[in-house]
Amino acid sequence: MEKNEILAKVQTIFRDVLDNEEIVLTDETTANDIEEWDSLSHIQLIVAIEKAFGVKFTSLEIKELGDVGDMCQCIERKLRK
Repeated sequence: MEKNEILAKVQTIFRDVLDNEEIVLTDETTANDIEEWDSLSHIQLIVAIEKAFGVKFTSLEIKELGDVGDMCQCIERKLRK
């Protein structure tokens, strides 16, 4: 799966979990950019992404996710394994 496909799928997940069809993600998008993205919804997003992609994030990986680009890169690495 290519990076743009991963980003598109992650965007769909964000829209579903945060119940906001207007969300448009870029690699630089952070929680500060999306009003609905708080600490509780962050956990919901991680769980939904893990389920959708069939991957598991470690606690350290989750802690190091600074923006959506980091998240997509981590997913891409896990899918290659």
